[in-house]
Amino acid sequence: MSIITAVPDEPVAAAVAVDAAPSRRRALLRRARANRPFMLGLSLLTLIVLLAVVGPLFYSLDPYAQDLTTRAVPPVWYARGSWAHVFGTDALGRDYLARLLHGGRVSLLISLSVVIISGSIGTAVGVVGGYFAGKVDLGITFLITSFLAMPSILVALVIVSMVGSSLTVVILVLGLLMWVRFAVVTRTATQQIRGLDYVAAAQAIGASRWRIVFGEVLPNVMPQVIVVATLEAASAVIVEASLSFLGLGVQAPTPSWGLMIAEARTYMFFAFWMIAIPGLSLAALALAINLVGDGLRDLFAAGSRN
Repeated sequence: MSIITAVPDEPVAAAVAVDAAPSRRRALLRRARANRPFMLGLSLLTLIVLLAVVGPLFYSLDPYAQDLTTRAVPPVWYARGSWAHVFGTDALGRDYLARLLHGGRVSLLISLSVVIISGSIGTAVGVVGGYFAGKVDLGITFLITSFLAMPSILVALVIVSMVGSSLTVVILVLGLLMWVRFAVVTRTATQQIRGLDYVAAAQAIGASRWRIVFGEVLPNVMPQVIVVATLEAASAVIVEASLSFLGLGVQAPTPSWGLMIAEARTYMFFAFWMIAIPGLSLAALALAINLVGDGLRDLFAAGSRN
């Protein structure tokens, strides 16, 4: 005579659910380590952020201090270079490494601030249009199309030249102009999520529209928002440098990589390193952010397939 004992399913299901989250995280970490461009971009971005944030604490030379007796001193790897100024000095005798580190802070501050402003606006617009549909979506689509028809950098040039250029103005102008890509991506993602089972289940139990938007839709579009944010951060860095190069961005004497390139253009045939150093720094930051963004897109896409 055999005795069959029924084993409850709930504890087993709970144990499986508890073990599933760490296993997903481990799989995500494995995929991240295997993605060499992503790891390269993440390492480079981490290095740049550390140098910009922590570097000025250890390299204490004043980026604003002028000394005309040490004008255009070349970097230390040149024959006339000096360890007193590792990256040399500019046309006014200001230490180039100190200005480069502080300029990195400006670039990171602008890119982060622009992403927060534009991401908040674009995500809100896209989610509302994608979920509520109908006339609401029609109006938002018209707004997005209108902004896409305008070249953002030219609009930024016009606004900044009319209002006046400063760090705050540049952040606000770029933040109010660069939300369109967030809106396009989140609107499409929301339209796909709106028809899924868990949204229908929330509707069936009587959840309000806004409860569904904040509790079900918004958390599930965040991976796409993060990917777009990384790519838009790189665009914000380039646009800010372009505005500063044209004299309509960050104003002297505040260090900015675009402004440093603009100040050194008259010396490009005599002191090429004045343009090369901030130019390579700008290219490295944009490349690192783009590699991280591409890597995150691949990781999220692989995670959704699994």
